[in-house]
This record gives sequence, structure tokens and C-alpha cells, in this order.
Amino acid sequence: MLNLFINSVFIENMVFAYFFGMCSYIAVSKSVKTALGLGAAVTFVQVMTVPLNYLLNQYVLSPNALGEGVDLSFLSFILFIAVIAAFVQLVEMIVEKFSPSLYNQLGIFLPLIAVNCAIMGGSLFMQQMVGTEINSVGDSIVYGLGSGIGWWLAIVMMAAIREKIEYSHVPAALKGPGIAFIITGLMGIAFMIFSGIQL
Repeated sequence: MLNLFINSVFIENMVFAYFFGMCSYIAVSKSVKTALGLGAAVTFVQVMTVPLNYLLNQYVLSPNALGEGVDLSFLSFILFIAVIAAFVQLVEMIVEKFSPSLYNQLGIFLPLIAVNCAIMGGSLFMQQMVGTEINSVGDSIVYGLGSGIGWWLAIVMMAAIREKIEYSHVPAALKGPGIAFIITGLMGIAFMIFSGIQL
């Protein structure tokens, strides 16, 4: 389980290895405070939806799960998105209730977690790893937590760097998303050092 966790946080990081969830990653990474809030929301949704989607995959969608000759695997996208959207609505209501300032800062990007490809990617990668690295609900929880923390780590690091480069001379053509993409590429290269970790 430790190997699965380390792998999902550092080696197969959703942002730096697959460039998933880039729309909200680039848009919300201007402030560490908002990056922390969105990262926590993404992590919560990952931890809740990956295990639920694992159970759906094992007991409903897999061939012969509901009966001999019944294969509902073609419904996996629809059901996974429905589960993710339900939890995003829950997160949105909680954030609006307990932190209205963060809710206002995140704006449209909070409900857009439902279509954040990092979250959908977590469920789809989990589906591919069933039988090899993920063999139980516990494994799926660890994978969801690791992939969520990996995305959270990436957006907070990016926000910290972007706060610092506000005071640096950046060529006009690179200001905004341009320099953000360059920094993301460099951080992705830096994260490649973790690929040699063997536990």
C-alpha cells in the first residue's frame, strides 16, 4: 500500500506525469490560499469517489457481475461521472456553508471539479489497475488519497512559485499562462527523479 501511495503522489502524479486537471491547475494557482482550498476539495472528492467507483466497477460494471452474460462495462463513464458530480455538489455546499470567502475565490472552478479530468482519470486508472496494484477497497482508498494529494501538492507548489514571480521580471509575452506552462514543464522534469524509487 505504501508503494501505491508513493507511486500515485510522486511518480504518476496527475499533473506532472499525465497533465490532467490543467484547466483549474493553471487558473486557480495564482494564490496559495485558493490553491490549498481547491486542492483539499479535489483530494476529498478523489478519496470518496475512487473507492465508490471501485465498488461499482467490481459489483455492477464488470462482466458477469450481475449475472451470467451481463456486461455493463460500457456504462462506466456515465456512472463514474454521476458519482463524481454527486460528491462535487456535496463539497460545494460544504464550502459555501463554512467558508464563503473561499467559495467566492474559487468561483466557477469549484463546481467544475465535476469535470476535472484528474478526478475522472483517478477512477479510470483505478479501473485499469484492478487485479494488479488495486485488489481491495482499501487499495482504492489509498490510490484516491495519493492521487488527490499529488494534485494538491502540484497546485500549491505552483501557486507558491507564481506568487514569487509576481515580483520578478517576466517578459510580456510569457506573463500569465505562458510562464505557468513553462514552470509546470520544469516541475514535471524535476518530478521524474522519483521514477527511480523502489519500495
